[in-house]
Amino acid sequence: MGALAVALTAAAAVAIPAAPAEAASGKVVYLTFDDGPSPTYTPRILGILSRYGVRATFFEIGENVAAHPAITAQVARQGHSVQNHSWSHPDLRRLSGSAVSSQIAGTDRVIRAQTGRTPTCLRPPYGAVNSTVRSRAAALGKQVVLWSVDPTDWSRPGTAAIQSRVLNNVRPGSVILLHDGGGDRSQTAAALPTILSTLKARGYTFATLCG
Repeated sequence: MGALAVALTAAAAVAIPAAPAEAASGKVVYLTFDDGPSPTYTPRILGILSRYGVRATFFEIGENVAAHPAITAQVARQGHSVQNHSWSHPDLRRLSGSAVSSQIAGTDRVIRAQTGRTPTCLRPPYGAVNSTVRSRAAALGKQVVLWSVDPTDWSRPGTAAIQSRVLNNVRPGSVILLHDGGGDRSQTAAALPTILSTLKARGYTFATLCG
């Protein structure tokens, strides 16, 4: 993600939509993964999620889906939600309206080809949104979804730091931001079992976003 993401984190933390209805009735959290699919880390993370019986939401980059289509198909086949994270991970605010639409629509096409479903949500790279991004997303049937818990795992702060940043900040209805692509995600994969087992021990359940 980089420095831009650091600058946007505070804004993104308050920009998520209202928590889905399930959160109101219990301790539900929403685990999300950005920047995949990765041939190295996505299968590893899928294996961990399967072991703990947890479903998550994967916001995937179109060019990565095109390069590794079978992994996107596997994500969907295992019951996870596959959603749109743009085609090439630009700051969408810096693009023309037509270019924003192209980034979204192209990613829709390759995800639909592997999952049989068109994404209903967009997570703009870096959490960067403006009126153009929102209007173009809406015109393509997308809700903009950001996050409320960001352990900045992309910066590789260490497995223990990722674990503590999630576990110290999660609340019922939290949308947790993690990454399965875009670089070395070994720390994220290593942190995941403790995050899942601890949250389950605290009485949390997990749900997917965006259908």
